[in-house]
Amino acid sequence: MEETGNVPLRKDPVPRAEETAQLSESAWAIVLFCVVCGAVAGGLLPLLARLLLSLPWAPLDGPAELLTSVPEPALTLGTVAVGALGGLLLGLTAVHESLSVRVTGTHLALMIRDSTQEFAREDVGVLCRDGKQLVALAPDGRELAREQCGLPWRRLADTLGAHGWTWAEQDPYHADFRRWVPGTPGLPPGADALLRARARVREGGGGAADARELRGELWRLGVVVRDEGERQYWRVVDV
Repeated sequence: MEETGNVPLRKDPVPRAEETAQLSESAWAIVLFCVVCGAVAGGLLPLLARLLLSLPWAPLDGPAELLTSVPEPALTLGTVAVGALGGLLLGLTAVHESLSVRVTGTHLALMIRDSTQEFAREDVGVLCRDGKQLVALAPDGRELAREQCGLPWRRLADTLGAHGWTWAEQDPYHADFRRWVPGTPGLPPGADALLRARARVREGGGGAADARELRGELWRLGVVVRDEGERQYWRVVDV
């Protein structure tokens, strides 16, 4: 067991390079959960519409009246079907956005959104958890990858450790991050403008791809970014 600052690092002996493990979220479980939730929400919709109409004043009373004008059981069956379909679409999207990890004694692959990031063992200093994200750091502290992760953390840590990869329960550089505010001193030229643009994209919602692209531009300037809610935190590494 090693330590970086106050963060313990787990490093087990390296197994044979040909041993491969792959961790993925269950696609069927994700889709089934979303479909069931959608169907339940659809089944409750007629009840909610009738409740709204019973109030002295209620928003959306027109759509509620239109909805409740449909006779039963067609109304409930229809809303359940629509809810289940919406849940199916949401579940398929969630599966597309879910992270899979393939690991051997020499290579690590992170697979998400039809893309794969692959790293050689010597390029990765430590893997760690940061909230709900999996972070891969280079030996010099540069951030190689940061992805949302729904995998069981204990199982992931055990699998990585069994293949000889170094694991930390939190980012060893967590204390180095500073909260960004416009005009923050100490940033490389151009980084403040990129952080401003990224903040606008994130406030607007629906700009995940743009936010990822701007994160990549900041990486090229030597700036590592992490998010907490709507807030952005940063640290600088040598490039």
